[in-house]
Amino acid sequence: VQLQASGGGLVQAGDSLRLSCAASGRTLSSSFMAWFRQVPGKEREFVAAISTIPYYADSVKGRFTISRDNAKVTMDLQMRTLRPEDTAVYYCAGGGPSNSWSNRYRNPGVYSYWGQGTQVTVSS
Repeated sequence: VQLQASGGGLVQAGDSLRLSCAASGRTLSSSFMAWFRQVPGKEREFVAAISTIPYYADSVKGRFTISRDNAKVTMDLQMRTLRPEDTAVYYCAGGGPSNSWSNRYRNPGVYSYWGQGTQVTVSS
């Protein structure tokens, strides 16, 4: 399975941006997909995940919306009211757990497939 992330860029605080992740190779419809982000020197951070319903980190709740299309095997992250602290490389992940037990979907180590990352920079 290959994941291809796209849609990053440079925006100003308060702007919106939409990230997309396309999967090829096989369907991932029975497992969690997620977005993580990482800044230099820090661990990869959970942003949002989706199986049949979405889950969000507190820092993005109300501003970001995750969605997936199992028929097209794609996943999007609509980001609104962006803040400078949202600046990071964003990674899409697939092949996660099949259920939300113990919030494992927040752990990057449980995902089997990763996109290459896309840079999001929010200027103040």
